[in-house]
Amino acid sequence: MDFCNFFSALLPLLVLEKDGRVNALYSTPSIYTDAKYATNEAWPLKTDDYFPYADRINAYWTGYFTSRPALKGYVRTMSGYYLAARQLEFLKGRSKAGPNTDYLADALALAQHHDAVSGTSKQHVANDYAKRLSIGYEEAAKVVETSLASITRSSSKTDSGNKVTMFQQCLLLNISYCPSSEVDLSNGKNLVVVVYNPLGWKREDIIRIPVIDGNVIVKDHRGNEIESQLVPLLNASLAIRNYYSMAYLGKFPSVTPKYWLAFSASAPPLGLNTYFISSRKQKATAAPSKNQVVYSSKEKQKDVIEVGPGDLKLVFSAKQRKLIGYINSRTKVKETVRQSYSFYTGATDIKQASGAYIFLPNGTNSLKPDHQALTVLRGPILDEVHQRINSWIYQITRVYKGKEHAEFEFIVGPIPISDGIGKEVVTKILTHMKTSKTFYTDSSGRDFLERIRNYRKDWNLDVNQPVAGNYYPINLGMYVKDDDKELSVLVDRSMGGASIKDGELELMLHRRLLHDDGRGVAEALNETVCVQNKCSGLTIVGKYYLRIDPLGEAAKWRRSFGQEIYSPFLLAFTQQEGDGWTNSHVSSFSGMDPSYVLPDNVAMITLQELDNGQVLLRLAHLYEVGEDKDLSVMASVQLKKVFAHKKINKVTEMSLSANQGRVEMEKKRLVWKVKGSPEEVPKVVRGGPVDPAALVVELAPMEIRTFVIDFN
Repeated sequence: MDFCNFFSALLPLLVLEKDGRVNALYSTPSIYTDAKYATNEAWPLKTDDYFPYADRINAYWTGYFTSRPALKGYVRTMSGYYLAARQLEFLKGRSKAGPNTDYLADALALAQHHDAVSGTSKQHVANDYAKRLSIGYEEAAKVVETSLASITRSSSKTDSGNKVTMFQQCLLLNISYCPSSEVDLSNGKNLVVVVYNPLGWKREDIIRIPVIDGNVIVKDHRGNEIESQLVPLLNASLAIRNYYSMAYLGKFPSVTPKYWLAFSASAPPLGLNTYFISSRKQKATAAPSKNQVVYSSKEKQKDVIEVGPGDLKLVFSAKQRKLIGYINSRTKVKETVRQSYSFYTGATDIKQASGAYIFLPNGTNSLKPDHQALTVLRGPILDEVHQRINSWIYQITRVYKGKEHAEFEFIVGPIPISDGIGKEVVTKILTHMKTSKTFYTDSSGRDFLERIRNYRKDWNLDVNQPVAGNYYPINLGMYVKDDDKELSVLVDRSMGGASIKDGELELMLHRRLLHDDGRGVAEALNETVCVQNKCSGLTIVGKYYLRIDPLGEAAKWRRSFGQEIYSPFLLAFTQQEGDGWTNSHVSSFSGMDPSYVLPDNVAMITLQELDNGQVLLRLAHLYEVGEDKDLSVMASVQLKKVFAHKKINKVTEMSLSANQGRVEMEKKRLVWKVKGSPEEVPKVVRGGPVDPAALVVELAPMEIRTFVIDFN
């Protein structure tokens, strides 16, 4: 800001005082708050938010909920990676001289700027945010690799002559690119896959990695062969892989994998298990392609196709080439479900255009699936359905054995603009549920807020934008419910969402627009990727997840699986001659007491060793009051078992930001007068003080508690 101009503008206002005296100061939020408190007024209690914003008619700030979806996805991925990297940094011991996680921490903090992850910066600024995240990742990756090498190396089994294990990771698995797993194992080497679990619960999930040969087997850390599945890597994924590896790395991949290798992996809380992939000594009797079943609409066959190797079955129509039903044999839930794609035409009016901030649709266009037949790939672990929606949208739907949700992977882009029309791409889930204009969206991934279409609780709403005016930010997920069931959708990054009609949910996946919206960016939201001086629109690869539960039973999945989306397994790869790994390494490890797991309603959201050797710990209760009949209760965490490998000397509870002690903060807390009767003010329940001998932390629903811990 030009302070000279600022004071020049302020001066005429100052001399308006009759006696010429002026008391001017730079205010702060705390000064403002103290001034309001000093008025001794009673204030209304507001427990929801003010979304969606509009600064004038037909100008809803709901476009930025999705703007720059690649950056949003990158920030989300790096946030989860940072959480795991800090844990491993603590488990090994923070290095004062070597690499650390600080640069990634700074890059992520910078990305929280209101013009960063929101997608409302200029393109060159967005590039700088991504560059800083990339530099931070490279530094944190060194921490992860050295920490895993330290944890897996057993001093009791290793002689001093053995080299430190060199691990590698695969940040570009989302585009099917992983040089560490695309290796030739016919020479007798094992591919060692270390699977680290950053959650405080034991978990099991499906690992998928690209491999160049289908003649492989997978063994667990005990040396037992486990079930695996080969899934052909189809052209849509290979095209993305080749183009974007060239864009990111400046070179095409040196090999082309033939398959995804899928297998079920498990790991203890804050711990790891090791898996070994090797060449099968004898050729498999059945070719991997036998797992592939291609359905063609031109062939004589049943119209209805059921997919899913477990309790969940998705039903597709071969003729219509789309999803038509959902059946869960365990819960007895059966629902007509249709999923479709469409795009809103971005308004180009000179008075107000759709842009980085503003979502202003000028009509909608449905996208019918291409005439290409569905491709269905079946196997013992998962089934996949591949759909070519049009030349620039491709979808893979997966149903896993042992999982009761469906995974939708979308490939959207490059969005065509040769017609001079900007497009805002959405996917819709349609059911026959009676939802009474009501749906629910998360608030910063924590509590879910009720949304009612075309209605605001605090004022009478004039509806001038029935679509944009009902869009909300989705960070964790959204859901609708009727008298019998709940339909939930969870996302892998922040995006905009709505329920424009009863029984429907809608997610905006990608935006490419040709005009600025006049809110300060001063350029169109038109992201491109350039390879060899040829540029095309940005392609987005992402996922969302769908599940339908009996009424009142969905919160468990939303909360637990939501944590798994945010904190996926961290994979690290190395190679080993023969079977020597188990003789010189630890193949299974838990950072907590092996017999202990965190309660199902508690997550560890921070575990960080500070520069002074102290440890910062944050624990969060995942459930709201009344959200779940079993888990919306007080929870307890035993710190002695969480830190079973160390001796706790002192535990100090801090404020949420850890910049002051909780006792000190409570002394300064203001007690506000609230309008209404005392019965209308909800009573807040909180966990009690931590006994220094028992060292048990209590957490009430939605409570987050922060501690600094000293160890002997």
